Amino acid sequence: MDNTKLTVRVPADFLEGAKRYATRHNTTLTRLVTEYLRRLAEGDEALKDAPIVRRLTGVLPEDASVDEYREHLGAKYGG
Repeated sequence: MDNTKLTVRVPADFLEGAKRYATRHNTTLTRLVTEYLRRLAEGDEALKDAPIVRRLTGVLPEDASVDEYREHLGAKYGG
């Protein structure tokens, strides 16, 4: 498979956090992005709710579901 260069603009603090994550997990940013894109293209269900899961981390009890979070947002913002 041929590699292609990609330019992505992200907030500086996101980039720094991603670099720290990559270092802690003994990998590279290229591998992180490549693996994410591969899994996304394959329809990996684990990625489906990833943004919500990241936002929930540390905010709600561990046993809170995505539906409970959505209900909370509906009540909070009138949805």
